[in-house]
Amino acid sequence: MRTVLIVLFDGVQSLDVTGPLEVFAGAETYRGGSYRIRTASLDGSPVRSSSGLVLVPDQALADTAAPHTLLVPGGSGTRRPDPRLIGWLRAHGPRAERLVSVCTGAALLAAAGLLDGRRATTHWAYCDSLARDHPAVTVDPDPIYVRDGNVSTSAGVTSGIDLALALVEEDLDRDAALTVARHLVVFLRRPGNQAQFSAQLAAQTAQREPLREVQHWISEHPGDDLSVESLAVRARLSPRHFARAFRTETGTTPGRYVERVRLEHARRLLEDTTDGIEEVSRACGYGTPEAMRRAFVKFLGSAPAEYRRRFRPAPTG
Repeated sequence: MRTVLIVLFDGVQSLDVTGPLEVFAGAETYRGGSYRIRTASLDGSPVRSSSGLVLVPDQALADTAAPHTLLVPGGSGTRRPDPRLIGWLRAHGPRAERLVSVCTGAALLAAAGLLDGRRATTHWAYCDSLARDHPAVTVDPDPIYVRDGNVSTSAGVTSGIDLALALVEEDLDRDAALTVARHLVVFLRRPGNQAQFSAQLAAQTAQREPLREVQHWISEHPGDDLSVESLAVRARLSPRHFARAFRTETGTTPGRYVERVRLEHARRLLEDTTDGIEEVSRACGYGTPEAMRRAFVKFLGSAPAEYRRRFRPAPTG
């Protein structure tokens, strides 16, 4: 049985705690004897989360044995953490077989020196500060989670669920992880190297109406001609003016925006339908399966067929 110890502190983000906890608890329900989950605060007293929810720990950190998985959540309480908590992590973190952080919990691991020389991520809004405050850590702001040896860090809030599901798959098997995901109505697990933002969220919304209309058109018609020339006509601008204005107002080029939208659409079709690879590639504007394969390998690290095998739920019934 693997012990999962979740650290609690005042100002913790409640979903950073309960999201992964429900995943591990679901796996234990599915396959008894897999996990023993414990929560602990510095002195064993209740803590108040950043949303005001009071969490009652099982015990004090001083009374805990070295766990298999030590999970450190994030929240506003990570901004000025209790030095005693950092000291406990520095002394006891290396004793865990696996270190995990959710959201800004990475800042606590970094402050304890546990991310030095490693690649890590955190919530997109705090990646710059994590990199600035801890130059020994290689911060990657894009993925929803990063795994470096026995240390795993995840991005904001719900990405902790994705990471926990990946850990359950590693510990048990794919069927266990998918069963838990379906139970939690998390239909599909996202791969770790999926970007924290969709194309629409990653890019700013254009201020001018014609450019906003173009953004919406791209999302609704990924299989159409989305060349700069074609989009410029729709925006009623010259191609040069359109490309310059689009980048100024959205923070990305039209080509990169289209690339992200097409990849997201292809990913959803592979996850949610039984359409063939060639049919998906045409629907998403790639033209050929090989062009889509190159995009998947570049951004997701796997070919479309492998992606579908890993991230589409097994048929039920």
